[in-house]
Amino acid sequence: MIRKFFLFLILLLFSLASDAQSFFVPSDTLIKSRFNTALGFAAVSYTSFSIGLYRTWYSKYDKEAFHLFNDMGEWNQMDKAGHAHTAYLQGVLCYKGARWTGLDQKSSILTGIICGTLFQSTIEVMDGFSSKWGFSLGDMGANLVGTGLFAAQQYYWDDQKISLKISSIPIAHPNATIYSSNGKGETSLLSRAQDLYGTSWLERSLKDYNAQTYWASVNVHSFLPKGNNWPKWLNVALGYGAENMYGGFSNNWVENGNDFSADNILYPRYRQFYLGFDVDLPKLNPKSPFLKTICSVFNIFKIPSPALEINTEGQIKFHLFR
Repeated sequence: MIRKFFLFLILLLFSLASDAQSFFVPSDTLIKSRFNTALGFAAVSYTSFSIGLYRTWYSKYDKEAFHLFNDMGEWNQMDKAGHAHTAYLQGVLCYKGARWTGLDQKSSILTGIICGTLFQSTIEVMDGFSSKWGFSLGDMGANLVGTGLFAAQQYYWDDQKISLKISSIPIAHPNATIYSSNGKGETSLLSRAQDLYGTSWLERSLKDYNAQTYWASVNVHSFLPKGNNWPKWLNVALGYGAENMYGGFSNNWVENGNDFSADNILYPRYRQFYLGFDVDLPKLNPKSPFLKTICSVFNIFKIPSPALEINTEGQIKFHLFR
């Protein structure tokens, strides 16, 4: 279903591009037809997102009174990086959508803040009424960091000199047998990972924190004096990742009534810090308004490139692509 949706979206964009390049050009003055289109699209997207999320996810779990949940120690804070990235992305895209309709700068920034916060806050509120989770102040704080980073840069610089991006390279999880504490059951980290993160390439890319890296992609050219020779499109990227995570807080879990745990010596949970290069796609400055739109949308992904890793295990590694 997700693949079909993206295929339809791509075909729609190409169809629009072939019909009228001017469709993708932002307006200097408010165009009511564009504004109504954007407003309707946002309303339908938000309603569909909220109902779909509740039916496919939250309806499966028991409900209780609104409550808080402290998950700051989960997933080595990779989930918090994900919240900041998503909120930042929503803020940027909604801002650009507002500018496309012809709204002025301040109104467009406010639109990005409201939309980014609203979408993410809806998830937190649903968590707050779920017996399995709760409203996470940490998640909400990460959301505000993401929208705040977008808004501050747009307000003071009228540019996104530091972009939050993601890369995800699915990894091969170990298939060695792990026995339960009572010796009556057996499983593997591969089986555990499939239960947590799914089996398809798309599921693993979206859900496996071990495979994901979150980046702060810095446009060096924009921070240097005018007339510098640094390529406008070449960014320096600082990344954060984590490895060997097979549970939120620890690598202990229950499966079919048996207690399992991963050997902390063989599979230590650790953090990774990266230094690499990236491409700021909008700074390639394509002439086509359609290609400019495509560059803006896909700029949420870091372009695979050589990177240096330093991790909390005291290791230094070089990656040809990360």
